[in-house]
Amino acid sequence: MAKKRNGNKVILSCSECLSNNYATPHPKGSTARLELMKFCPVCKKKTLHKETR
Repeated sequence: MAKKRNGNKVILSCSECLSNNYATPHPKGSTARLELMKFCPVCKKKTLHKETR
């Protein structure tokens, strides 16, 4: 059975409270930084989460 490689994981942090909430794989072929609307458990609302470096 083949092993999955998790080399392209990125951390997403909330743009309001700056807490690191999510880890997700980066899409292949994309060079732009990832920005997603996700639920922040600290703020308790849906906010913009940006990729950290």
